[in-house]
Amino acid sequence: MSENIIQYNPKYPSILDLKKKAKSRMPKFAFDYLEGGCNEEVNLRLNKSDYEKILLKPHYLKAYKGIDMGIDLFGTRYAAPFGISPVGLQGLMWPNAPEILAKAAAKHNVPYILSTVSTSSIERIAEVSDGKAWFQLYHPTENSLRDDILRRLRDVECPVLVVLVDVPSFGLRYREIKSGLSMPPKMNIANIFQAAIRPRWGIQTLKHGIPSFATLKPYMEKGLDMTQLGKFMNRTFTGRVDVDKIKAIREQWKGVLVLKGIVTEEDMQQCIDIGVDGVIVSNHGGRQIDAGESSIASLQRLVSNPLYKEKIKIMVDGGMRSGVDIGRAMAVGADFAFMGRPFMYGVGALGEQGGDHTISMFKAHLKQMMEQLSCERVEDFPLSLLR
Repeated sequence: MSENIIQYNPKYPSILDLKKKAKSRMPKFAFDYLEGGCNEEVNLRLNKSDYEKILLKPHYLKAYKGIDMGIDLFGTRYAAPFGISPVGLQGLMWPNAPEILAKAAAKHNVPYILSTVSTSSIERIAEVSDGKAWFQLYHPTENSLRDDILRRLRDVECPVLVVLVDVPSFGLRYREIKSGLSMPPKMNIANIFQAAIRPRWGIQTLKHGIPSFATLKPYMEKGLDMTQLGKFMNRTFTGRVDVDKIKAIREQWKGVLVLKGIVTEEDMQQCIDIGVDGVIVSNHGGRQIDAGESSIASLQRLVSNPLYKEKIKIMVDGGMRSGVDIGRAMAVGADFAFMGRPFMYGVGALGEQGGDHTISMFKAHLKQMMEQLSCERVEDFPLSLLR
């Protein structure tokens, strides 16, 4: 049982503290890209508020030996039941963010997922994470591009492939449209001014280079301007992921296969039929469909079917802002939890120390929760659910 004191910066004990600091250091256009949802952002708000409806009960007089927050997932023993979600354009929000987070995740033995449209390459993240990083695939329009990305993942022995299924079209994100970060992206006078008044962000950008879609560089023509880049992205990744495309990947990919964006019983059953190893229940951080339910509401509905839980790992992403929320997710039946924005707040606020701090902070939150509830193992959380 672990009794170690978990250290983190006491100036920033919560995600709200990190968010405030990150907002003061990031250009407005970058912070808005991180923070925004789609349309009127109803789904974004539900993602957070629905966690407050989940109540847990303590067992103070129970015999208690201490905690072990480790958990087994896909044959690996992770140190905690949470990981870092894939986030696009991470290096735009804070320079070198993918490497900072991948290194911190490897140090703490939790999973980090690199997005196809992040700003570090498959090979570089495999190197800095000691081969532990997962990868999220935006399914390309051309199968030849898909096959080459899968080859690169096999070459670095990527342990888990996550296929994103919830972007048949890009959500209407009003903040991005106003700032110029929709497709095709463009830098306007306002953005240039916003960058100029954030000198630390600018210095770090000069140090690490202008962010780009590093994984996709081998497939791009050299010297693309912003408009041409937007056309490349729309041409290369516009299309629906259907059952046949997942079957084709399942035939090629012999490692662990996870689908991200599953929210319905019909899609869950298809995953089981195809032989997918796990799903991440997610609404893309409230960035795709504003009329949908929260991720945690979808999770609760799906885990209520015991047949699903017996056949596939059911994880969740979206809306968690504390170790309390992680505990809530585990209590209602999640096998694992992923978060994106909180870790970007961490690197935005604290730079190179941001990943380490945020993981340590969540561990401290979770430790305190488990002690209050008398949970000795993460698997005990459902016993504390107040029904």
